[in-house]
Amino acid sequence: MAPKKAAPTNKAIAAKKAALKGVHGKSVRKVRTSTHFHLPKTLRLSRKPKYARKSVPHLPRMDQYRVIRNPLNTETAMKKIEEHNTLTFVVDVKANKHQIKDAVKRLYDVEAVKVNTLIRPDGKKKAYVRLTADVDALDVANKIGLI
Repeated sequence: MAPKKAAPTNKAIAAKKAALKGVHGKSVRKVRTSTHFHLPKTLRLSRKPKYARKSVPHLPRMDQYRVIRNPLNTETAMKKIEEHNTLTFVVDVKANKHQIKDAVKRLYDVEAVKVNTLIRPDGKKKAYVRLTADVDALDVANKIGLI
């Protein structure tokens, strides 16, 4: 009589089952503890353009000549020059106080202590530029050609 074949072991049966059925049969649901769903943070790569979209960068749009339009020469402006050491200018509506201060420094080589601005009823912006104590506004006004 021929010898009996050995019965397949449990390990071999499990391997056969895994091959037929697949090992990813059971899926465990994630327990959510919050009522809000937040998208996961994924990798964000920086842009690497193949060519520059602009061939030449634009010149500064707000240079000192655009910021300060013209000095004001009214009676109240002259009073401000004499009594408060303050120059009065009509400036660009989009210019801010830092740009006005910088433009006065570049154009007239004087340091400004502070700048007050207002928009006039005609839509233009007016700036009162207070100068430092060591500089006389009357001298600067003479240099500009106000007086």
